[in-house]
Amino acid sequence: MIVVGAGPAGLTAAYVLAKQGLSTITVLEADDIVGGIARTAQYKGFRFDIGGHRFFTKIQAVADLWREILGPELIAVPRLSRIYYNGRFFDYPLKPANALRGLGPINALLIVLSYLKWHFQPYPIEENFEQFVTNRFGKRLYEIFFKTYTEKVWGIPCTEIRAEWAAQRIQGLSLLRAILNATALHKRMDVIKSLIHEFQYPRLGPGQMWEACRDRIVERGHLVLLRHCVDRCETTGQRVTAVHATTPNGPRIFEAEHVISTMPLRSLVRAVSPAAPDRIRQAADGLRYRDFLVVALILQKEKVFADNWIYVHTPGVLVGRIQNFNNWSPAMVPTPGMTCLGMEYFCFKRDHLWESKDEELIERASSELAALGLAGRSDVVDGVVIRMPKAYPVYDSTYKRHLSAIREFIDPISNLHTVGRNGMHQYNNQDHSMLAAMLSVANMQGASYDPWDTNTGSAYHEEQRLDLSGDRMALEI
Repeated sequence: MIVVGAGPAGLTAAYVLAKQGLSTITVLEADDIVGGIARTAQYKGFRFDIGGHRFFTKIQAVADLWREILGPELIAVPRLSRIYYNGRFFDYPLKPANALRGLGPINALLIVLSYLKWHFQPYPIEENFEQFVTNRFGKRLYEIFFKTYTEKVWGIPCTEIRAEWAAQRIQGLSLLRAILNATALHKRMDVIKSLIHEFQYPRLGPGQMWEACRDRIVERGHLVLLRHCVDRCETTGQRVTAVHATTPNGPRIFEAEHVISTMPLRSLVRAVSPAAPDRIRQAADGLRYRDFLVVALILQKEKVFADNWIYVHTPGVLVGRIQNFNNWSPAMVPTPGMTCLGMEYFCFKRDHLWESKDEELIERASSELAALGLAGRSDVVDGVVIRMPKAYPVYDSTYKRHLSAIREFIDPISNLHTVGRNGMHQYNNQDHSMLAAMLSVANMQGASYDPWDTNTGSAYHEEQRLDLSGDRMALEI
């Protein structure tokens, strides 16, 4: 059994399989650290996320697995996240009174009028992000709080971002529902993931979860091999027979009964041998990814802001989001009186930002922090840069067509199972990636679930119960 990738999806699959007593499971990870984008980086004793990772789910099997692996090391963290726009903080999720005070009564009135207009005369078809959000919040609020930030994150116009991405990230939320959430009526509503006020978090960051998961897999006699980059998947007929990897000690070949792959679909298609048809390779090359880098700044200052993270909508700076890791877990910061901030930048690999020297990025992040008025330039005493390629699969105007062509090619390969954010080109949270891995393991044992449906609608992933007791898994809806 071969698992490609040691992120949340890959390690979940390996852990579930290991618990079932399979003879040999080998996890191949190209990087020198486990956790994928959910890793925890370390620098001089400071620990920080590659983006913040809340541990919140309505999938009981995922919640049970988190508790099983970490138990008391999971802490409860109160959520506070706000929008920073033109020198003011705005509550996120949006609260009407706060928005009124921040934007002023005239702007607030125009927002309400805009909402009413688009509520009663919406776009008849929701194909892109702009149409989806405008129908739920009105054009004016969309332009103030959604358009600029979203285009900073993705690097493309909102009209080119598909509505499916908005549906995944803003499930069930609208201006009216945000208003109701601020009243006693919210007690009668279902919990919306975007509106939760507390979440769980590993005491030492999300990487602690996946480091512990790796250790449990290894303790059961299986392998998690780092710096093993899969570059070829050998197929015969409609089956993968072997996986070829480049390792520190030269090339290695691993025979495969089943392969669970979390590698980016573009890389997977390129790796299949004999080569995929030109049409499929072109489709794979058409998939786009948004890359990401975080500049972790160490400040000689204890209280910078109260939020876990803030969204930076202020024009004139490139930073998109700022994490305050002191407010995720005090154990992330080893020295009293210090703060670790994660200044997050969204970019494309090989653009100017990505290619900048680390010293230049640390200087930029320090200067932008001061320009925003959140801390003084002199408060910054150190910093480090972490780059994460292919952090976010892009939902552009062509991705669905490319994905459909790729699936025509890979789905018939009976023992190849693709899961994870990049393995499915889906903007999944880690709980959805984990569920897809669980369902794929069940399919290997004769079930017939569709892992591709795990993040397509709130009803699916909010109502399911996965029974992991016994030797086999059963899904009850």
